Amino acid sequence: MVTKITNGMNDWFGWFPASIFENDTCFFIPSMANTCVFDTKEGLVIFDVPIRQFAQKTFDQVRSFTNKPVKYIIYSHGHFDHAFGYGPFIEEIRKKGWDMPEVIAHENCIRRFEKYEILGKYHDWINKQQFASVSGRGQDAVVSAHETLNPTIILKGNDSSYSFKLGDVNFEIYHDIGETDDSIWLWVPEKKTICTGDLMVSSFPNIGNPFKVQRYPKDWAIAMEKMREKNAEYLVPGHGRLIEGTEKVRDALSITGEVMHFVHDEVVKRLNEGKWFEEIYHEMLEIYPDKFRNHNILRGIYGCYRFAIHATYRLYHGWYDSGNPTDLFPAKTDEIARELLKINSEEKYLEHAKKLYSEGKKQLALHILDIVAKGTDEKNGEPLVETLELKVKILKEKVNGETSFIAGNIINNATHQIKERLKELKKN
Repeated sequence: MVTKITNGMNDWFGWFPASIFENDTCFFIPSMANTCVFDTKEGLVIFDVPIRQFAQKTFDQVRSFTNKPVKYIIYSHGHFDHAFGYGPFIEEIRKKGWDMPEVIAHENCIRRFEKYEILGKYHDWINKQQFASVSGRGQDAVVSAHETLNPTIILKGNDSSYSFKLGDVNFEIYHDIGETDDSIWLWVPEKKTICTGDLMVSSFPNIGNPFKVQRYPKDWAIAMEKMREKNAEYLVPGHGRLIEGTEKVRDALSITGEVMHFVHDEVVKRLNEGKWFEEIYHEMLEIYPDKFRNHNILRGIYGCYRFAIHATYRLYHGWYDSGNPTDLFPAKTDEIARELLKINSEEKYLEHAKKLYSEGKKQLALHILDIVAKGTDEKNGEPLVETLELKVKILKEKVNGETSFIAGNIINNATHQIKERLKELKKN
């Protein structure tokens, strides 16, 4: 079950060999996330460092490529898989007595690090859920919020940029919001290379991650258009394989920008028509064009179109999203379930859920099962056990059909929690 989800994520996690390109002067190291090293006469420029657990592996691969000192480290943004695997590089610098590198990031990256420090336990909790199928349960935190290599060169403001020259190579850095508000991307004209960070992940953009804060689809689309104007020959994504060839790079940037314009503009259109989220969401599912659905670069293996609808709606709308005043100050769901069980028995609801399931209406069956799961006294064990067992069965089937790694982990986590509850019920 979990293997089926992660098979589509091999490229995203960087489970393929490193490669050298552009006359052996650029080194692409896949990991979680990708690192790109530019070799100049005066030293190295590193764009992104991986998750802390893969830092040594990335360092060893860099040192198999070149022994030159690191002069610059650039953070595409401050997520734990792009800005925390710096340790072996700094250790080497101190041992050899080299000058510390300049570290380049946007000012919002510093705010992100500060937020991680405040919400360290919370972020550990959500990351363990989001990556449960590969990180395992009960392991140590994937990152320490108290261990950061802070920027020394800081881009400030919404339209900021920064450029420098090392050896005979020019490096141009631009800030555009997209997945995050601290994202920057790099253009190296002599190397005909763009490094995007998570503005490009070789699959559907991670807009609307269910666990994470607001993302920005319209601005993200505009960033794609700015990159396309560079006419690059190589594109280093935040995750996934190196994209090589001018036409392939243009196509990847064009279709990614186009789909984000589409989801943004169609949601906005329906907001202006006075529609609530439920109506917008289901209409948007119906109108999704095949040219997006079938494009390889827009596979929904991590983020997905469904999440993007949520993100765009949330960008412009508050938390009251149903238009039903009953939902404004709702009662507890278990109290509602108990009242419904006064109208009809657990057995009747369970019987109806089974009927829905037999008709292929799995989502509706889950809603009916939740009435029993939430409203039944645990002393009434037999119908409750049968309800939870059917819910686990349906959720497992949904995981098997789910393409999004994030969605699959959310559903899979729930099945583990229900199984634990079943163990306690059966024991008692």
